[in-house]
Amino acid sequence: MLLVAVAMAWQSPPAQPRGSVSAETGVPASGSAPSGAQLPGALNLQPAADSPQEAPSASGAPDPAAGTTRPEALGVSLPTAPEPLSLLTGYVWPIAHPRLTLPFGPTSWGTRVVDGRLFHDGVDLATFCGDRIVAAHDGVVLAAGRHFDNEIGWVGDLTAYYKLLDAKQMWNDLPNVVIIDDGNTYRSVYAHFSRVVVHVGEHVRAGQLIGYEGMTGHATGCHLHYGIFSPLETATFGIEPSVAKSLRLPTREIARVDPLLVLPYRAGISGPTENLGSG
Repeated sequence: MLLVAVAMAWQSPPAQPRGSVSAETGVPASGSAPSGAQLPGALNLQPAADSPQEAPSASGAPDPAAGTTRPEALGVSLPTAPEPLSLLTGYVWPIAHPRLTLPFGPTSWGTRVVDGRLFHDGVDLATFCGDRIVAAHDGVVLAAGRHFDNEIGWVGDLTAYYKLLDAKQMWNDLPNVVIIDDGNTYRSVYAHFSRVVVHVGEHVRAGQLIGYEGMTGHATGCHLHYGIFSPLETATFGIEPSVAKSLRLPTREIARVDPLLVLPYRAGISGPTENLGSG
């Protein structure tokens, strides 16, 4: 769940008996809104870390044809739908020995809306402030820090949201977030770091250190919010109307899946009883 004055823009609920609560969101740490505020709803293929950067177009947004080689020119066939969850392998726990403080699914703490119910679109995992957070899967870093909303799966235009953050000087209220393309049509989202140690374009391996557990973004305690989604997913989750209105956010995001469906079994942490669809 995200909170007021934040880029995934969710409100942080009061502390829960079992620990920390999520507050995920983010954008640039300073200054101005990123170019290309219209969030893509399709797979965002990233150039390798040593590839030329995309040149800006006349409008200021990146020109996707500049500085990159189109996959079709290489004879590469791109996927058109998410990989079935049953085929996803190679995932490890992003925190070594966490407790689950808020599961994926319906909850009064949620700021997403699915089937008319408030909903939490990831899992909150907690140990202690400063604990190591590692990549849950091999992949390429798409966002690292407070500038991540273009990669997080919003469905709609973020221009008004970025203007609000500029006008209210809210950039530093956002959490530190890492988003990694897992290379299997899914992206992993990690939020609330006290410190991030990876960079955009970096290739990481499952189990590699990416940052340290924290409570940035007005979280009520140190924890990691971990979520998974595919940019190729056509289903969407709604955003709680008052949150979307107050932060001028889009009213929908690409639907998430329960991370416990792909993480290894862990005694004491229950898996989902159902795979919920879109709201």
